[in-house]
Amino acid sequence: MIIAMLCVYLVLLFTLVHFGVIRFNLFWKASPFIVLLLLNIGLFIPMGWGAPQGSVLLLRNSVSIVPDVAGEVIDVPVEANKPLKAGDILFRIDPVPYEAQVKAIEAQLKLSVTRLAQMTQLFERDSGRGFDVEQRQSEVDQLKAQLESAKWNLDKTTVRAPADGYVTNLGLRKGARVANLPLAPVMAFIDTSDTIIGAEIAQIDARYVEAGQPVEVTFKFLPGQVYAGKVESVLQAVASGQVQTSGAAVASKAVASAQFVVRIRLDDAEIARRFPAGSTGDAAIFTEHVKLAHIIRKVLLRQIAITNYVNPF
Repeated sequence: MIIAMLCVYLVLLFTLVHFGVIRFNLFWKASPFIVLLLLNIGLFIPMGWGAPQGSVLLLRNSVSIVPDVAGEVIDVPVEANKPLKAGDILFRIDPVPYEAQVKAIEAQLKLSVTRLAQMTQLFERDSGRGFDVEQRQSEVDQLKAQLESAKWNLDKTTVRAPADGYVTNLGLRKGARVANLPLAPVMAFIDTSDTIIGAEIAQIDARYVEAGQPVEVTFKFLPGQVYAGKVESVLQAVASGQVQTSGAAVASKAVASAQFVVRIRLDDAEIARRFPAGSTGDAAIFTEHVKLAHIIRKVLLRQIAITNYVNPF
């Protein structure tokens, strides 16, 4: 853009000199360098913090599916990358052992309830002890708790989608044995109920970025298109500023100026849901400063959107 503006000035300068409107003296010979300097100092350098631009990445939360109970998989009705609703069945575990556990506890509970009724009747007739009633009541309460836990385990033999989304990289098959181990997920579920769009902004340009400011975004997935949005938040930490608990003394390391991350939300949420996770692009944020540069930034962003037809990087 700065080259284009300088070329326009040169064409205008040569036209005026050609028609004798101005004399081509030392000042006018040096004027292109003066204009270039003024454009940088007065417009393009301030544009960095008045309308900062940065790379954009679209993310979605991934949920590691770990069953709550162990057993043999008897059915996997889900298909990879097929949209699912919250509560749809992902896979089923053989429920027979858990059904047998429920029935066994129900039988014990039935007997304990009968004994409790008998002990209560004897106590009311002054033929039994209050301790026996309390003991039987305790047994009934314990069995009810065990029954509730057993029914919960039985219900968890059917594993359901935790939210709207889809399963990716599906390798689970009927006959496999799964376990409720935190480090042994059986499939990855991509949550599409919320789409995260993050833009990286250089620290020197992020000083005036605030929530609610207008944003324009273009993605390589759909070149030539520019989408409007708003700044949702500015993340207040990056990895280089994080201190982790350790038993070692502080160790010096190279200090790098990591870019800050700005979370963006598009005005049309349906468009955001259409993009695959991992979509990249560019975003421009329009602050309340250097508003003259906003027009130039809009033009530059649209140039990027057009070049996305041929630029894969």
